[in-house]
Amino acid sequence: MTGRGTTPGAAAVRARLWDGPTRIVHWGLVVLIAFAWWAGEAGRMDWHRWAGYAVLGLLAFRLIWGFAGSATARFASFVRGPAATLAYLRTLPRRAPSAVPGHNPLGAWSVLVILAVLIVQTVTGLFAVDVDGIESGPLSDRVSFDLGRQFAHWHHLTFWALEALVALHVAAVAFYLIYKRSNLVGPMVSGHGQFAQDPGLSFAPLWRAVLAAAVAVGIAWWAAKGFRV
Repeated sequence: MTGRGTTPGAAAVRARLWDGPTRIVHWGLVVLIAFAWWAGEAGRMDWHRWAGYAVLGLLAFRLIWGFAGSATARFASFVRGPAATLAYLRTLPRRAPSAVPGHNPLGAWSVLVILAVLIVQTVTGLFAVDVDGIESGPLSDRVSFDLGRQFAHWHHLTFWALEALVALHVAAVAFYLIYKRSNLVGPMVSGHGQFAQDPGLSFAPLWRAVLAAAVAVGIAWWAAKGFRV
């Protein structure tokens, strides 16, 4: 539930919807989370950790971009209160797609929940210790062995929660495509959507994305070093 796509018979204008940084973060998280899971299952904990640091960098960037990015990426532009969300829920039985250019109120909360779970997933991994005390996160020396094992447990639990959220997200995308006749994936790939008229969205300049990326890389690098210089 991440944005409006093609609306048969109603869309007359193709306009820009998602900027490059937002799409890179979205698909980057998809690839890195899958890779981190595979690396963990395969026992390649070095790759698992590096994937985790990359995820941390993308999350840091997305949080910055949520305040300094383009119109459809800013939290203030799409996060709505309970009343607006309930009002949108009542429209779900209708086959007409959402008229909101970007995240609808329900999709907005989905985005926030997934980001929150990913943050918990990543932070717990920084403190996690395996049962032998050999493989551990860069901040594991800041906590006791027992607490490090507890962080590892939380790390696993949040991954299960993430799996459930991803399954729900995929189901929602399928629902919008089949029932609401709205393609949400296409615009997240191309950056453009179909509208009855140009929504006139504003987009952040490239220099702002470069600056946000530099800060995010610095945070991820510092975390990988255990927040030591």
